[in-house]
Amino acid sequence: MKRFHVHVGVTDLDSSIAFYSRLFGAEPAVVKHDYAKWMLDDPRLNFAISMREGAAKGIEHVGLQVADKGELEEVYGRLKAADRPVLEEGATTCCYAQSEKSWIADPDGVVWEAFLTEGESTTYGGSPDLERLASANAAADACCAPPAASAKPPCC
Repeated sequence: MKRFHVHVGVTDLDSSIAFYSRLFGAEPAVVKHDYAKWMLDDPRLNFAISMREGAAKGIEHVGLQVADKGELEEVYGRLKAADRPVLEEGATTCCYAQSEKSWIADPDGVVWEAFLTEGESTTYGGSPDLERLASANAAADACCAPPAASAKPPCC
C-alpha cells in the first residue's frame, strides 16, 4: 500500500512538532535536533518537517481528504485541537467538486484543508478568504490553494 509523503521546512521545530502532533493526534516516530517524522496509518502518510539554515520554508497547501462524515468530524476536531484559527468553509464548490471543508494554517503559514468530496461540479467554484489563516505571502504563491484576497489567481 502506498503512503503519501510531505516534507515541510519550518522555522521553529518545537512549535511545529506541537502543532502537527495535535493536528494528527499522534507524536512523531522520529525526532532529531532539526527533523521530525510521523508515520501515520490513518491517513497513510509519511510526513516530515525539518529546520535547516538556508533551506526553503513551507510548501503549497496540502490536505486531508476523508471518506465519510464521521471521519470529517474527527479531522475537524483535530483542527480545533491544534490551537490555531480555523476557517470553517462548510459546503462549497471548489476544484470542480462539491465538498464540505475547513482550512487551517500551521505556525509557518502552510495552509491545510480538511474535506469530504460529496459530488462533482461543472464549475471550478469560489475561493475562501484565507488571510485570517496565513500571511498573503504564504498563500499568494500556492498553485491550487484558494487565494487570499490579495493573492494572484491559482494556476490550475
